[in-house]
Amino acid sequence: MTQRKSDIIRALFAAYLSNDRKAVENSFTEDFRFTSPYDDEIDKATYFARCWRVSDWIERQQLERIFAESEGAFMTYQCVAKGGKSFRNTEFFTFEGDRIKRIEVYFGATYENGAFVKQKS
Repeated sequence: MTQRKSDIIRALFAAYLSNDRKAVENSFTEDFRFTSPYDDEIDKATYFARCWRVSDWIERQQLERIFAESEGAFMTYQCVAKGGKSFRNTEFFTFEGDRIKRIEVYFGATYENGAFVKQKS
C-alpha cells in the first residue's frame, strides 16, 4: 500500500505539471483540507480558488524523495520556474483509501538564478 501512495503522489504532481485540474480534483477527498504557511485548514473549493495556477510558469520539477507509511507520506521536491526562480518544499499527505484527505506544506528556501532570495514575512 505504501508504493500505491507514492504512485498517487507522483500522479498528482504530473497532473499539476500538465495543468490537469480534473485529475487533481479527483485525487482529493470531498472533505480535503490544505495547510501552508499562508493557509490554515482551507477546504477544497478555497484551495482551488487561492492556489490553483496555470502551470506554464514551471520549467521543471524534481520529486526528490517520498516516504510513505500507514495513512501518511512525506515528499520533498524542487520546482524550477521558467524565470530562473526555484524553491524546495516538503509536504505531508494524509490519505483516506486511495485519495488525499490533507496536505500540509512546509516551505523551503527560494533561489533566483542560483542566489538565495530572502522571503518577506
